[in-house]
Amino acid sequence: MRLQQPDRRSCGAASLVMARRLVDPHYAALVDDQATFAHEAATLHRRLTSLADAGGGWQVPWLRAIGTPPWAAARDLRLLTRVPYDVHPVRLGRQVWPHLATVAPDRPAVAYVGSRFLPRHVVLVTAVSDTAATTYEPSSGRLLTVARERWESEPLGLAGWALPWWVISPRSARRSPA
Repeated sequence: MRLQQPDRRSCGAASLVMARRLVDPHYAALVDDQATFAHEAATLHRRLTSLADAGGGWQVPWLRAIGTPPWAAARDLRLLTRVPYDVHPVRLGRQVWPHLATVAPDRPAVAYVGSRFLPRHVVLVTAVSDTAATTYEPSSGRLLTVARERWESEPLGLAGWALPWWVISPRSARRSPA
């Protein structure tokens, strides 16, 4: 069964509900049909754009009509996985793959994709090999294998969007050279 985002603005929330399903088998068993998934995504979308996060902390409010704010997605993933997440602005080229390479089965990442002018859609990266990233695409409800070359060159082609904008990924354990 495909679990799809319930409306045009909830791709981020649907991706985060899918992340929770992947990390928490009990939750996955409860959220196993489209109606429940849609309800969970709509509820999460309201929370991600409100004044408080799931942990009771304050967050900058965001207009629900324009989707999920990247910092709220990072916070939700941190609360879910108990590891720090960072928001990385990326563009084409080698900037994308190092951030996706930190993904593990219990530590997914989200990527914001869009046009040359704006980020417009959010997808969930669930696994990464040397050559491809397994990607949940919420508008279709499908798991796709997206080649590394597509992430690093135009057009990316996820739900019709050509370019990556941000990757919210687990913080890498290795430190960058100074």
